[in-house]
Order: sequence, then C-alpha cells, then structure tokens
Amino acid sequence: MGSNGELKYEISQKAYIKLVLHSLRHKTAAVNGVLVGRISPKDEGLVEISDSVPLFHSNLALLPPLEISLIMIEEHYVAQGLSIVGYFHANERFDDVELCGVAKNIGDHISRYFPPAPILLLDNKKLEALSKGKDRSPVMQLCVKDGSKNWRVVGTDGGSKLLLKEPSANVVLSDYISSEKWKDVTDVDDHLDDITKDWLNPGLFN
Repeated sequence: MGSNGELKYEISQKAYIKLVLHSLRHKTAAVNGVLVGRISPKDEGLVEISDSVPLFHSNLALLPPLEISLIMIEEHYVAQGLSIVGYFHANERFDDVELCGVAKNIGDHISRYFPPAPILLLDNKKLEALSKGKDRSPVMQLCVKDGSKNWRVVGTDGGSKLLLKEPSANVVLSDYISSEKWKDVTDVDDHLDDITKDWLNPGLFN
C-alpha cells in the first residue's frame, strides 16, 4: 500500500450526504462522525468509504462515549467486511477551516487501527456555493498524515485524491437540503439519549 499522500479516497453518495446533513442539523455546533469502508479489493491505493455514522453534536471531546460508539459501530459493520477507516469533522464557526485539537486527537485514535485513515473537514464556503453552481467536487477538505505524522490538508490537488463515487452526489445533496431532509438525521448522541432513535438512519434515503 502506498503512503497516505499517494492514496485516494472514494466516498459513496450515502456516506457523503449523511455527514453533510448531520452538520446542517446542528448548524451552530461542532459535529463529527466516522467513515466506514475498506481498502479496495481491486486497487490497494484506494480506500472505499461506503458508509458513515454521525457521532456527536455536543461534548465531542468526551472519550467514554466515543469509545463505546466506536466499539458499537465496529461490531455492526464487521459482518459486512467493513471497518472504521476515517473521521469527519465540522467546526462550530462557519468560517473556521482549521483542524482543531479534538479532530486531530480522534483522527490519531482511528489511525492507530487503520493507518491510512483520513480526516474529512467540512468546507462551509463550498457547501454554501453548492446551490449556486455545478461544482462536482466534495464540500469537504481531505486531511492526511504526512511523513512526520502531522495532519495536513491535501492541497489544491485534493480534489483528485477525494472522489465522489457518484458524480451526481452534489445534485442529490442540494435536493435534500432544499427539502430539509437534514431534520431526519439521527446521530449516536441522539441514540444515547433515547435508544429508540436509530444511529444507522435506515429510513434517511427512502
């Protein structure tokens, strides 16, 4: 397998939209989630992100709920041959595109188990421009670990390293945003408060 810098990451429409809707549901808070997937069986240089799980919208830095969540998620997906392969973060402030300490710490934790794990950071400006344009690139920045194990944003070529599996994902996302589909997203936080709320969001795309 190549180094993180050479790897590509392909995110499915389902995984991508769920994370963006989660951040819109809690617009005034930082939110996070995990990416679920595997190394592509056909291409060792590609990490396939096939699903995502919205985690928290309050107390992101608390370790016990995080560790419980990661175990619960791994146990669910292992039967499908999938595991946690990365982390998603959206900052509290609209104009904040810096990776915060919490994001780096959780990214570090996940990369211990899956070394090529990326962090995807929501780019609000790209998200806001979505309704106005035809941009097909993800509304997220790709962050990977460099040779000295520090997190860095992959530069302007990041678009070619983070790919949307379905080219129409942003069109579908725009439709979901305009129909306020974000109101239907449930995260692990919600589930821990009320176990009848399903963190797998089975009805989200019906």
